[in-house]
Amino acid sequence: MSADTRGCLEKISKLIADQVGPRRYQVWFKNSTRLRLDGDHLQVNVPNQFIGQWIERHFAEDITAAAAGVLGKSPQIHTVVDPSLFANLRKRQLDHQADSVTRQIDRATPPPANGKNHNGDGKWQSKFKLDDFIVGPCNELAYKCATEAARSPGKQFNPLFIHGGCGLGKTHLLQGICNALGDHGVKWMYSSAEEFTNQFLWAIQTKKVDRFRARFRQVDVLVIDDVHFLSEKKATQQEFLHTFNEIAGGGRQVVMASDAHPKLIGQLAEPLVNRFVSGMVAKIEKPDRATRRQILIRRAAGLGMTLSDEILDFIADNIQDNVRELEGALFKLLAYRSVDNGHNGDLDVARVRTMLADHISTVSPAVRLGDVEAMVSTFFGLRPADLHSSRKSQTVSTARSVAMYLTRKMTGLSFPDIGKYMGNKNHATVLQACRRIDARLADDLLLEWETSAGVMKQPAREVIQRFQNELTR
Repeated sequence: MSADTRGCLEKISKLIADQVGPRRYQVWFKNSTRLRLDGDHLQVNVPNQFIGQWIERHFAEDITAAAAGVLGKSPQIHTVVDPSLFANLRKRQLDHQADSVTRQIDRATPPPANGKNHNGDGKWQSKFKLDDFIVGPCNELAYKCATEAARSPGKQFNPLFIHGGCGLGKTHLLQGICNALGDHGVKWMYSSAEEFTNQFLWAIQTKKVDRFRARFRQVDVLVIDDVHFLSEKKATQQEFLHTFNEIAGGGRQVVMASDAHPKLIGQLAEPLVNRFVSGMVAKIEKPDRATRRQILIRRAAGLGMTLSDEILDFIADNIQDNVRELEGALFKLLAYRSVDNGHNGDLDVARVRTMLADHISTVSPAVRLGDVEAMVSTFFGLRPADLHSSRKSQTVSTARSVAMYLTRKMTGLSFPDIGKYMGNKNHATVLQACRRIDARLADDLLLEWETSAGVMKQPAREVIQRFQNELTR
């Protein structure tokens, strides 16, 4: 990295700190991220998918503004998982992240004034188009349903519920639907479940519930991302149920996405689950080899890169989990190319293997661990940050033990490695958690955890089997 580039990155980091404030910078950026700059691309390396998604959702505009302030133009921002960064995190920072998430979720906030929610006649900025979506056997059903929902809202797949792991294209499809609808004069609303929750709480606080309901219910198409965020929020779930019934009951379209199947979203009211599964539920799987290869070709072209068939085959064979990791590999090659003064014609498989060695050796277990964390935290009505924290409530302890057990069984990671990725726990903690779950399975005992409706009890064997089935599909 040149001195000029290093200086730019230091200035960008300082501006980010100034914009988000010292406390939030300490919690979400210091030791959690690493910036890389290459031309019109700013890569934000993050230790895991949860932190990456949180930064994308809450700080994307701050990062863009900081970069523009230094560079004189707005670069394209990309977050890439770099599991090696997790070693930099400490227990206190992980606890602060969990506390920060809880405070933001529990605090009512006013509706955003910068156009994050849209109804077709306001500002809308999304690069995702349905025509740009790479279709393969792993996502063909979800894509066809999304296309039909955009073409004929409310006619066939209503409601449409798309689910799958992180980085597989759910948000691409949802925002692609909105972009398609925007061309046909259809009144629509796109929002995350988090934004829906925050605006509902703010409406109650400011006595503007009627205005809130008019905004969300008087649309032809309602698109809600990250539905699992509604878990355990009884009042918001009730409000969303009425909103859902009014729209879908009137023959208008509802489209939703979540990290988990509706029946695997913990502490979600049964009437909502029943509504969600009453239409089309489509899962996006991890991309198969042919799809991964097509994604690489399309993304590389967008970055101005031309890769040989041998290099494409090598990356597609060795990075198999999701689109974001494929993009991360390309950005690493792009960074090396910039060091070589823009020449990539001499790249061969041997050099690429060396460049991506750390990426390939760490990405698969980390991404699978991310899948486990997302599924387990959603099922127990928690957030991934809670699993990383040092909290010891019954629900968090049970969920953390299940996550550690599944990670050990499904990934083959060592006890120390699992401990490192699960909040810098020591190997004895992971070993004890695995033995605890093994004992409950052997004796056919129940798992117990707290919910807003009281203590939940389910057979450990059924819970673990449900997770294993979903993770191996």
